[in-house]
Amino acid sequence: MQERRYIPEEIEKKWQQFWEEEKTFQVTHEEPDRPKYYVLEMFPYPSGRIHMGHVRNYSIGDVVSRMKMMQGYNVLHPMGWDAFGMPAENAAIKNNTHPAHWTYQNIDYMRDELKRLGYSYDWSRELATCHPEYYQWEQLFFLKFFEKGLAYRKKAPVNWCPTCVTVLANEQVEAGQCWRCDSMVEKRELSQWFLRITDYAEELLKDLDKLSGGWPERVISMQKNWIGKSTGMEIDFPVQGLKEKITVFTTRHDTLFGATFMSLAPEHEMVPRLIRDNPEQEKISEFIARTTSQEHQERTAEDTEKEGIFTGSYCINPATGEKMPIFLANFVLAEYGTGAVMAVPAHDQRDLEFARKYNLPVRVVVKPLGMDEPLPDELDTAFVDPGLAVNSGQFNNKPTSQVQEEIADYLEGLQAGLRAVNYRLRDWNISRQRFWGAPIPVIYCQTCGIVPVPPGDLPVVLPQEAEMPRDGRSPLPDLESFVQVDCPECGQKARRETDTMDTFVESSWYFARFTAPRKNDDAFDPEAIKYWLPVDQYIGGIEHAILHLLYARFFVKALRDTGYWDLDEPFAHLLTQGMVLKDGAKMSKSKGNVVDPDEMIQRFGADTVRLYCLFASPPEKDLEWSDSAIEGSYRFLNRLWRLVHELSGVISPVGPCMAMEGTKLTPEENELRTAEHEAMRRATRDMLDRFQFNTAIAACMELLNTIGQRRQSLRESPNGPQVLSSALSTVLTVLAPITPHICEELWSHMGYRQSLAWSRWPEYDSRALVRQEVTVVIQVNGKLRSSMNVPVDMDQEELKSLCLEDEKVKKHIQDKNVVKVIIVPQKLVNIVVR
Repeated sequence: MQERRYIPEEIEKKWQQFWEEEKTFQVTHEEPDRPKYYVLEMFPYPSGRIHMGHVRNYSIGDVVSRMKMMQGYNVLHPMGWDAFGMPAENAAIKNNTHPAHWTYQNIDYMRDELKRLGYSYDWSRELATCHPEYYQWEQLFFLKFFEKGLAYRKKAPVNWCPTCVTVLANEQVEAGQCWRCDSMVEKRELSQWFLRITDYAEELLKDLDKLSGGWPERVISMQKNWIGKSTGMEIDFPVQGLKEKITVFTTRHDTLFGATFMSLAPEHEMVPRLIRDNPEQEKISEFIARTTSQEHQERTAEDTEKEGIFTGSYCINPATGEKMPIFLANFVLAEYGTGAVMAVPAHDQRDLEFARKYNLPVRVVVKPLGMDEPLPDELDTAFVDPGLAVNSGQFNNKPTSQVQEEIADYLEGLQAGLRAVNYRLRDWNISRQRFWGAPIPVIYCQTCGIVPVPPGDLPVVLPQEAEMPRDGRSPLPDLESFVQVDCPECGQKARRETDTMDTFVESSWYFARFTAPRKNDDAFDPEAIKYWLPVDQYIGGIEHAILHLLYARFFVKALRDTGYWDLDEPFAHLLTQGMVLKDGAKMSKSKGNVVDPDEMIQRFGADTVRLYCLFASPPEKDLEWSDSAIEGSYRFLNRLWRLVHELSGVISPVGPCMAMEGTKLTPEENELRTAEHEAMRRATRDMLDRFQFNTAIAACMELLNTIGQRRQSLRESPNGPQVLSSALSTVLTVLAPITPHICEELWSHMGYRQSLAWSRWPEYDSRALVRQEVTVVIQVNGKLRSSMNVPVDMDQEELKSLCLEDEKVKKHIQDKNVVKVIIVPQKLVNIVVR
């Protein structure tokens, strides 16, 4: 009979249809008496096509999902679409269509692509964030946050992208450029909506300790640095001639006696009053305009020249009573600290460079430990280490750590300062001046002011009839049917907010909606939330280590405090997979190095693509694409296919890791059984405990090699067919989460009736790992001459006799005297002759 060819397209369609019809991966309800496992990959933006980064990410999640099912968990593995945002809007404008049409068309296409890869998603829970049924709850969250003071509106300097025609959060500006389009970002003053994430700064920081061990330390460190906690003092410097004071935050209040001038951010709100009587106002205004047009990173870079201008005003050092000139400095930012820096040039290199440039005093107030004399004021390099206080009045000759505490007490006693904690983190600007987003549910009334939309009037639906301007502006401000509305409180004519929410808001709670996505009367089902959350395993790129993950953590805490749940953290474990590279660079159309997943699936099949993505590199490492390597993965699956079909009539559905205690096995049968259980042991350790799928695949490849080498002799041995059947069943079971289609087909071919997706993950037998025979190397005078398989417990005298009788050994010891025989148990025998 002619062997049936491996045709991936046929079997993949067959099993995808089977899983869909049988609802294999659909979770119908919570099962409190059964352990749950919630695995989730960061959901995609529906761009219209998946890329290899998607394939790798989702393949990792699919393996985890299928493994946990095989372990007996009630597994939730959903999929949805992060569907709002500027890319869809810009693409729709470019293609002269509506963003909704563009988005839903792309969702349909990408859904089909993902289904072609055979992922174990519960498609009955699919959601898209652009559906009013989804974002109505987001609008309700906003109202609850507004009621608690977590959402507020203020006028503030913001990052403006002229290409995207919208505001960006600080986190969305990278090296002075828009994170979406790479355009240079401008500064503008606008009234915007913010979420008070800073209220949770300390909890967001402390709770990172709870995630240690479950999250990569690199991500935890990135979040800690972004939150940026500093402990120090807020010190007041009275302004001469004004009934005002400049407040600075400093962590080095032990150097207060060395503060000789004040540096302010050009954007500081006090600047207009400080320069009011200065005849150089025009020159100062030019400096402010030039400086504030620069990107923050450029202004604060170490190699940027330190520039400033004197305001003409002075403040008073509360420790010395001396006048300090107030300068505007390009390296001081309004967003950090209080926008003011007490300059201590002897102990801060940046201040020292500034002081030298503008001939400002330098006063040493800390000397190194062990040094008798203070450092000279003519320093070239600032001394920034701890030491002993000098030139500091009553605090002289005390360690700076002690001086910090004593000066803090001193200033608090004078009511000139307070101990304080400062954070780098700033409140989250969620206003976007674009159309394709969730409308902010607020109404502006000339009589009543800011009026939240009543919850009963939600959702505020994004009007589908809006025509998109070609320049990217939002059509909402000009759409009278949307803007004009009656005030809910007084009934007078009012206007609706036309800003939409930052799309990171949608992705900050979608994981919770997945637990009950069809619930119509509330955002969440409390029982489902209690059962499923937190997400047990979250998977996504390192590029989301700050933005998305920080916002999601904040949302969980804020929703907890509005009564939705008792949850503190959304994701118990996090895996950040590496990128897919080609020719050493990240795949991109501009570089011309993109590999199309569709083309690869058509050529090799979905299983080959999945196998390659999981075998070529550990999940957390970057994967360098190789055309020859994916062909190698395809050859391996063909070899597996041929071997199972070659042994048709010999193999049977005995189950993986078949129990064979009490069965007398031949040495070859024992060898294969040991190799099978060793492969199972490695796969269990590497896949279930460490997610190192590449080494588990390697173990299967080695086992398949052993099967291939022993298949002819084992066909005829007493227990050979059973040993072969068990070993092949183990290969298919281990590979099933990785290459599910071919494994289901071969599993069925072996005679199994139940789907492999529902089979239990087998347990290896540690007793089977104990080899009954070992290969002993035989040397003569240290040179390899032969080898033989012997029982592991063979008596040494018997082993010595066997080695001396070996035909190959005899050729080298004849006519010579055997001086001694050295035996290393279970390894080698060295015969010394003269």
